Amino acid sequence: MRRLLSIVLLMVSLGAMAQDSVAVEEPKNELSWLRRTIRGFSYIDDNYVEPQHYNWSVMLQATYNYDYYRLSSTGANEQSVSFAPSPTFKIGPYFGWRWIFAGYTFDIKNVDVSDLKQEFDFSIYAAQVGADIYYRRTGSDYKIRNVTLGKNMDTEHFEDLSFDGLSVGITGFNVYYIFNHQRFSYPAAFAQSTMQKISCGSWMAGFGYMRNSLDFDYDKMQSTLQRATNKEVKLDTGLMFNSVKYYNVNASVGYAYNWVFARNCLFCSSLSLALAYKKSRGETADEDKTGFDFNNFNIDGIGRFAVVYNNNRWYAGASAIVRAYNYHNDRFAANNIFGNLNIYVGYNFGAREAYKKKRQ
Repeated sequence: MRRLLSIVLLMVSLGAMAQDSVAVEEPKNELSWLRRTIRGFSYIDDNYVEPQHYNWSVMLQATYNYDYYRLSSTGANEQSVSFAPSPTFKIGPYFGWRWIFAGYTFDIKNVDVSDLKQEFDFSIYAAQVGADIYYRRTGSDYKIRNVTLGKNMDTEHFEDLSFDGLSVGITGFNVYYIFNHQRFSYPAAFAQSTMQKISCGSWMAGFGYMRNSLDFDYDKMQSTLQRATNKEVKLDTGLMFNSVKYYNVNASVGYAYNWVFARNCLFCSSLSLALAYKKSRGETADEDKTGFDFNNFNIDGIGRFAVVYNNNRWYAGASAIVRAYNYHNDRFAANNIFGNLNIYVGYNFGAREAYKKKRQ
């Protein structure tokens, strides 16, 4: 993953260098060909997209993270349990140089189990390519949000029960190519490094990988439900497992559209669907610790949404990324939705040389 990050950073930096360079007469040699290739890779139509005019930026950002998990048996006695931890809300300052942003956010709720949580989401938005890298360890502060145990079981009083018998780990990346990158700008919606001047859209295609681990204490689940009802609760055999590991390789296709609905105002909506090949290995809770595995194909989805005001000096807005993953076999199914919402305000300063010359 570190190698992937290095490659993507290099591609973006080359694109930034090409956009910042001033056209000069060059000898037709090997270096000149390389520079022309880099410029062509990052070329944008300035009738549609306005490039960034400043080198530096400061920003204050608030981030809201959300995670939802649903486990269900798929046999004749279908049961399901849905979990979600208390959402985390973080805020902090960021400082940027051109396309590089670094900052720090802290959890203002100071949840006791926050030290067990590890969340890292990193996205790069260049003119022609983009990448998402994410790493999450959820901790064990889940709450039961919904339970279905059969027609004769009242489950309303199960909602919002604390449950520390579930732990989820997610690691993965997505890389995608933007076809109409000359006229459509993802950075205008999610990185504020350009401005979309005329509404435009683009098709996208990409690939990705994800590894997901799930540890589930089904005995604790049964005892938690029994204490809440003072009745015997029996989970379906499809939910009697200790752990599951998933490996996911996918190819995706999607479409994104930037709508310029007013001067300096932009709304972006993007949806990608991925055909994912998934391989998993699970350990059941039987006395002999028998396991199970499956290989199949599922459809996953990634949605990106943003609303931005940007006058090239000041900018403010909100953006959200939502990911949905699904797994199923003949005994159980798992559905996971997670994402984050960012709300920010920032200021650009330190005009670039090209912009200074343009104003003169």
